[in-house]
Amino acid sequence: MIERIGALVVAALAWAGEVGLFGLRALREALRPPFEAKELLRQLYDIGSRSAPLIAVAGFSVGIVMSMHSRSSLERFGAEALIPSVLALSLAREIAPLVAGLLVSGRVGAGIGAELGGMRVTEQIDALESLAVDSFKYLVVTRVLACMIAQPILTTFMSFTGIVGGFVAETVISDLSFRLYFDRAFSSMQFVDYVPASLKTVVFGFIIGTVSSYLGYNAAGGAEGVGKASTKSVVYSSILLILANVVLVKMIIFFFPEEIG
Repeated sequence: MIERIGALVVAALAWAGEVGLFGLRALREALRPPFEAKELLRQLYDIGSRSAPLIAVAGFSVGIVMSMHSRSSLERFGAEALIPSVLALSLAREIAPLVAGLLVSGRVGAGIGAELGGMRVTEQIDALESLAVDSFKYLVVTRVLACMIAQPILTTFMSFTGIVGGFVAETVISDLSFRLYFDRAFSSMQFVDYVPASLKTVVFGFIIGTVSSYLGYNAAGGAEGVGKASTKSVVYSSILLILANVVLVKMIIFFFPEEIG
């Protein structure tokens, strides 16, 4: 039993090392010409713009739910005026980055894993190599960079739609004005509340792009292998994203201790 657990741990560490080297290679190749600008823009549109409706609906719904829950708690202490500030800080610091990351890992991670996996098993990647096209730079680097660029933008968008959702909930319940709500929401927001939490989403984008590209780029076994690559892309990206969030939050508190003040 112990030997089996040890073998699983070694296999997991070996896989993590391979994925890490794969991601570092992608970052290194991103700094070298030629730069696939056209493909990068196409991936940005697919990953960013097409994810925006999902992010907007999720953010709006989360804002409404958080507003209702915050009101039920703060009403006991007569602190309803703090609801906009609590909502804005919660979204900016933690909820929007994590939820947006998980949503993107579900939508984009599965898509990348399935797309690259399909290209691998149908030998399209080999065909690109035969045409003297660097398949790694064209297929992997562009997707990793697109995820890293789009993730902070989508997170900010989710924070905004969440605050709007909270405003709608507050207006229905307390008839709070638009200006007063947003004055209260942003009155306590500072640099350390928004920027560090948003920058960590670049790491989330790197994880999603790297894991899903690795699994798709190295897929094997026909249609079954493509399905496994797609499923594992979502599962592994989500797990690593949650684990990375724990480490990154601790780092933010260490380097920006005033954030918890």
